[in-house]
Amino acid sequence: MRKRFVAHKRRKKWKLKYLFYVVLIYFVYQFMFGCVLSLKIAHNNEAFLKAMLRDSNHHLLYEKNSESLFTKVTNFLTQVDITKPLTIIEKGFFYEEKKIEQVAKTSADGDLGVMPETKYVSDPNPTQVATTPRVYIYNTHQLENYSMENLEVYNITPNVMMTSYLLREKLNRQGISTIVEEANFKEYMQANSWVGKDQYKVSRQFLTETLKAYPNMDLMIDLHRDAIKKTASTWSDGTKNYAKVLFVVGTAYDGYEKNLELANVFHQKINAKYPGLSRGVMQKEGAGVNGIYNQDVSSNMLLIECGGYENTIDEVANTTDILATIITEYLGEAHEI
Repeated sequence: MRKRFVAHKRRKKWKLKYLFYVVLIYFVYQFMFGCVLSLKIAHNNEAFLKAMLRDSNHHLLYEKNSESLFTKVTNFLTQVDITKPLTIIEKGFFYEEKKIEQVAKTSADGDLGVMPETKYVSDPNPTQVATTPRVYIYNTHQLENYSMENLEVYNITPNVMMTSYLLREKLNRQGISTIVEEANFKEYMQANSWVGKDQYKVSRQFLTETLKAYPNMDLMIDLHRDAIKKTASTWSDGTKNYAKVLFVVGTAYDGYEKNLELANVFHQKINAKYPGLSRGVMQKEGAGVNGIYNQDVSSNMLLIECGGYENTIDEVANTTDILATIITEYLGEAHEI
């Protein structure tokens, strides 16, 4: 009886030992695999944007890395998310997290959305400017950011400047010569001792200078990001998610009707092919609202809100595919006329 008990006890120990080794090997594998994936991930905005332009499946890398079983088990057992180093500090030093809520702010000039402090994005793919570019894209609010989901650990902060560069590349590939305003508006404001309400003054200067250099520009686009929740800013075709768009037109200047007509044309073209992707056309004027948004400079101007602060850069990138197609279609029709 004693021998049988001892043998049973030994078998149990061996089972536990085998289980330990299996678990150990699996965790080592997951750790090494995660390290390899991390090496493939860009560690700054510009490198990440280059990866997006180069590889349409870039997101699979960080999704796999962040959603591995190793990450989930660690999070479940320790309440520490290893993709977010701050959680380790919180657990180790009883650090009390101060949650900063993003709140939609409206300044005296009626700025749209929020303006968090995020990183300026340099042009990841500088190219020689065509002698006659047809489209000019800029961002009055260059630092409006998107969701950093799965990207914080890589020091990547996606924002509307990325949207501009993505749209430019896709338009250029379709034969529509496009340029993006690369000047750092924040530095320009600081050099002139300007404040937040002067942002449209800054973009107006660069806009007018660009039109002097290229007076035959067919389309100017001021790209923004809205401050609405993801449920209101996301559209799906059943296979992929997209960031919804909204066209904003100021009506506090003479001749706004032409800009309004242009915005409605784009809204209708988008929803004719992708019903619900465009949220419509919003007219803005009155107390506390800019009401102009530099659209008095030209009737060929669009102000587009692309997505909200909870949208991912992948969803925004999907939308730029559609925007590039619609813009190319519109300019083809305009050229024929």
